[in-house]
Amino acid sequence: IDGSARLGGAPLNFAVHSMRLGHASTLISALGDDELGSRARLAIGSYGLSTRFVQTTARLPTGTAIVELGPNGRKAFRVPKPASFDALDLSDDEVRHIASAMPQWLYFGTLFLGTDRGAGTLHRLISALPKAKKFYDINLRPESYTPQLVLDLLGLADVVKLNEPEMEYVADLAGLPIRNTEAFCRAGAARFGWSAACVTLGARGCAIWNGQDYAESQGYEVQVADTVGAGDGFAAALLHGLTQGWGPGDIGALANRVGTLIASRPGAIPDWDLNDVY
Repeated sequence: IDGSARLGGAPLNFAVHSMRLGHASTLISALGDDELGSRARLAIGSYGLSTRFVQTTARLPTGTAIVELGPNGRKAFRVPKPASFDALDLSDDEVRHIASAMPQWLYFGTLFLGTDRGAGTLHRLISALPKAKKFYDINLRPESYTPQLVLDLLGLADVVKLNEPEMEYVADLAGLPIRNTEAFCRAGAARFGWSAACVTLGARGCAIWNGQDYAESQGYEVQVADTVGAGDGFAAALLHGLTQGWGPGDIGALANRVGTLIASRPGAIPDWDLNDVY
C-alpha cells in the first residue's frame, strides 16, 4: 500500500495470531532459495514459530502478494504464480510427524490448493488427521481459483469464514439464499455440513452461526493504519472462541476487537498481546 515490503501471508498471519491467543501453531509452507526466502525464514523464527515444516525450493521464487488500495478503500491483491508454496512436497515421515502432534484444527485457504500438488497435500493431511476440524478461510484471490475448487473445499470444511463479496459468490455458486446472512449460514451448513460459519461485514462487524445460535456483532471504530492481516487475526480469534465453546456474540466481540487492533497498526503481523485487546 505504501511501497514497502512486509512479511505476511494468510497461513503465517493466522499461525502467529493464534499463538498470541494461547494456541500451539505449526506452519506448513515453502520458501524460495533466494534472499526474500532467507529473510522470511529468519522472521518466521523470530515470531516463535517452528520452521520445521517450512521447506526451501530452488525451483520457484518465494511467494509474494502485491496489495493495492483502490479508490473506495478496498484492497486489491495480485499474487504472482507459480510461487514457492506451489512446490511444497511433504514426505510420508513429515506427515506422520505432523499427525503425531494430534492437532485439533487444520486451517487452509484457497490459493495454495489451486494445483494438483496442493490439493493432494491437503487430502493427505486430512487423511492423516481424521479427528482434526477443518477451518476454511476462503480468501479468494483473482485468477487463483475455479468454481469447482471452491465447491470442493466448502464440502471439506467444518468451519467456513468469508466476507460479503465471497458470500455472494458462494450463494450464487451453490444456490444458497442471500436474503440475509443467517439464512445463508444455515443453508450452507445444511448443504455442506458446516458446524459453524462466519461472514465478516467490514466496518459493520460480523455475523456468526455456531451450529445452534446466530448473532451479529458490531464493529469498532478505529484509525486504520493497514487492513492487511486483520482478517487473519479475526480468523484466529474466531477459532479461539469456537474452541472455548463460546456463544456467537462473545466470539464476534473478541474477533472484531482483534481484527480492529491489527488494522490500527502497520503490517500484517504487528506486535500485540491480550492486554491490548481487553
